[in-house]
Amino acid sequence: MDFNSTVKGSLLEGFYPAGWDMQKIDACCEHKPEEIFERQDFWNKDFTPIMAKNVQEFDVMMGHEIANEIKKANEEGRKIVFILPVGPMGMYKWAVYFLKAWNVSCKNVWCFNMDEWADGEGNTITGEASFQSAMENAFYNPLGELTVPVEHRNFATKENLPTYPEKIGALRAEGAKLVLVYGIGRMCHIAFWEPMIGGEFDTNEEWKAQPYRIGVQLHPLTIEQNAITSFKSRTTLVPCRANTIGPGLMFRADYAIGGADGALGRGMQWQGMSLWMTLRYGPDRWVTSSFIPTLPGKLFFLEELAGPLVPEAN
Repeated sequence: MDFNSTVKGSLLEGFYPAGWDMQKIDACCEHKPEEIFERQDFWNKDFTPIMAKNVQEFDVMMGHEIANEIKKANEEGRKIVFILPVGPMGMYKWAVYFLKAWNVSCKNVWCFNMDEWADGEGNTITGEASFQSAMENAFYNPLGELTVPVEHRNFATKENLPTYPEKIGALRAEGAKLVLVYGIGRMCHIAFWEPMIGGEFDTNEEWKAQPYRIGVQLHPLTIEQNAITSFKSRTTLVPCRANTIGPGLMFRADYAIGGADGALGRGMQWQGMSLWMTLRYGPDRWVTSSFIPTLPGKLFFLEELAGPLVPEAN
């Protein structure tokens, strides 16, 4: 007795994206933890999953990877462009630490925040709950004199988000490297590019060409994920829409740095299924993160997310 055998006629019938193959998802999750490193045919030859023993190790690894990309760009005398998330957040503390320890300036860094809470018209949230505030407090301000110039910082407002493609394109034309930094959502979104959007297109190619969305609807489980991880369980504070970049920007990155740290303690977690789907489902527009392994880069994850994804005996 499980989800697939009992969903018909239940309150969850039709709740999950129509394009999700729940039997295939179940098969993705049946693997032994050590099998998570087995390379798949659709993986980029330079894509690597990397396991961290705990959150502290995870944060250091991700922060070092970001800082090292900036350091290398400076050494090579070129510009570097980052598409940045608000979460995982611990990585920014360590990126700041390494950049300060190495005395590496971010004057040749351009940053584009991938998303922001919004309403249906794309008006964005302000104050402490905004992603702009989170980025300033976690990354830009602590860097002090080494920080990213204010004019190089981009946030996903309804006025600025439509300028992302032209701005990023111009920087890449000047030789800048584009680096995607990301977390994986419960619904396998990257940024807030939700799986339901896959149903609007006939082909993966059409879907992959989309650069951004204003006021996109968020899946109920995305709301609950953020209620748990960012709003101390208070669903009533979580906006139901957001502005977000799309596949047309994020999956054109030259390099990707990703993280999955969704453990809750006492053996509970929310991200193991999403991690295994990312690695094993295969590129499909209904599962946004399934395209991540097609990019060169590193996906850092907590050891416990590899499973086994089965109930623990009491």
